[in-house]
Amino acid sequence: MKKLRFKFQFALFLLVVIVFIGLGFCLGQLFKNQYLETYHKELEKQGQLIAQQIENNGGISNFKETDFKLLQNITDSRISIRNLDGNIIFDSGLNEDFYYKNDEVIAGIVKKIHRDENGIEHIGRGFDITYYWEIIGSVEQPDGLLILATTHDSLKEAYHQLWFILFIILTIAFLIILFISSRIISSFTRPVESAVKTAIELAKGNYQARTYEDYNSDFSMLNTSINILARNLQRITKEQEMHNDRLTTVIENMGIPLILIDDKGYVKLSNQIYNNVFRIQHEDLIGKNYLDVIEHKEIKQIIEEVFLTEQKIRKQVIIPINIQRKHFEVYGAPIISFNNEWKGIVLVFHDITDIKKLEQIRKDFVANVSHELKTPITSIKGFSETLLDGAMYDQNALKSFLQIILKESDRLQSLTHDLLELSRIEQDGFKLNIGKVKCLTMLKELKESLDQQAEDKQIHLEIHGEDVTIEGDKPRLQQIFINLMANALAYTPSKGRVDVYIKDVKDHVEISVKDTGIGIEQDEIPRIFERFYRVDKARSRYSGGTGLGLAIVKHLVEAHKGELDVKSELGKGSTFTVKLKKKFPH
Repeated sequence: MKKLRFKFQFALFLLVVIVFIGLGFCLGQLFKNQYLETYHKELEKQGQLIAQQIENNGGISNFKETDFKLLQNITDSRISIRNLDGNIIFDSGLNEDFYYKNDEVIAGIVKKIHRDENGIEHIGRGFDITYYWEIIGSVEQPDGLLILATTHDSLKEAYHQLWFILFIILTIAFLIILFISSRIISSFTRPVESAVKTAIELAKGNYQARTYEDYNSDFSMLNTSINILARNLQRITKEQEMHNDRLTTVIENMGIPLILIDDKGYVKLSNQIYNNVFRIQHEDLIGKNYLDVIEHKEIKQIIEEVFLTEQKIRKQVIIPINIQRKHFEVYGAPIISFNNEWKGIVLVFHDITDIKKLEQIRKDFVANVSHELKTPITSIKGFSETLLDGAMYDQNALKSFLQIILKESDRLQSLTHDLLELSRIEQDGFKLNIGKVKCLTMLKELKESLDQQAEDKQIHLEIHGEDVTIEGDKPRLQQIFINLMANALAYTPSKGRVDVYIKDVKDHVEISVKDTGIGIEQDEIPRIFERFYRVDKARSRYSGGTGLGLAIVKHLVEAHKGELDVKSELGKGSTFTVKLKKKFPH
């Protein structure tokens, strides 16, 4: 706006200067012409008066030098009296250098006598000298010629004074006009400047900016309109922010994962639940193409299908996330604006894992329990019938069969115990008895109970780390690690090794059970914590496992608010890592 004010002031300044220069020249020329006209009239009166005086005194012949000197006193002009041939009779300026002394001027004037009664002629650059001539006597019988010559020194002096006065007057007028115009321009540009500054602030998003409203100004309507616009923008922005806050609150607290993808395939929005469920950082997701950040092909297929068909889609998918297999009902819908413009798609993930698990448990429980009970019951029944058929009288057979019956009974008891234990852990009223637990001491106690099993299979079992103290339920923690260590021994071939590491990490401890066993395929890792699931069923049965140990481990780790992680490579071994808080989060 300073440039605008400068342009206005400069244009006005230039206009005033041009007008004043033109006015000055016009006034100067007008004054000069008026002064010359007045001067010429005065000179003409003087010439007529002198000529009349000469004629009244009897003409040139009776005119004396004393009379001539008397005439010189009544005029400041040079007086020259000549005969009709141009010869000088009387001349008051023969010895003065500033008068022309050549006869050409006089000769020219004499020639004009025969054409004019009298006249005025300007001689010299800038009209330095003015000649006035008058015929003495009548035109028919002229007696002689009167020539008055005068310089313009007084005119020049008056002209200089005029220009000086004009310069002073015009300068003062220019300053006054400049001051008044500056005030007027400021009064006009100030509201505009304020309006522009407010508009700039509004463009930056500062909707609290306001411009000054002067109701007496010609720009009052502009400033009022801008303030109304600012208030409306502020109101709309607040409503939009409130709407966005509500929408964000709904999206973040809707309890289900949600992701929004634009029409170009770039992720524009995801709620925190989605980030937590799929274990991805918000900054690694937003603004990226879904092909680069979404790993699961089932989700990619749903996205592509919505893009292709532009129709709503509802599908159930199974997605492995870390060590779990999650069941989701995915709802995909296109986002289309009111003018039928394609904007993108939105995906909502309903986690139905618990429902599926409950359904699967209801379906598989009888089958699994029946399957697990069938073998020991069949063995007990078969050997009992054999004994009753007469084998009881054979002492060797009797002892062998009774040992088998006892082993199968123990297996039934273990299975029943694990089922009851798992049922008890899954109940809502399950509580832990929290106390101080020394990890190294606890693991060494467990090692002593497993040393014989490790020795029988020639497996090297070792505990590593410091004795870190945590808060937890010691019997339940023992149950966790006895299962993990026993599984490691069961699935590790002879002459292998099982190592247990204790790692102190700030506010939690990590206990890892690493073996050199058969390993687990990546597709099976999410299923190993399911009930009755076995990686190698033949080996599990041979080792006496029930298929419930890892399910119990998973529930007990979750009861301690911990985390369970599995890393395995087929044929090279597995590592089960349990992360537990040092201070139990109540």
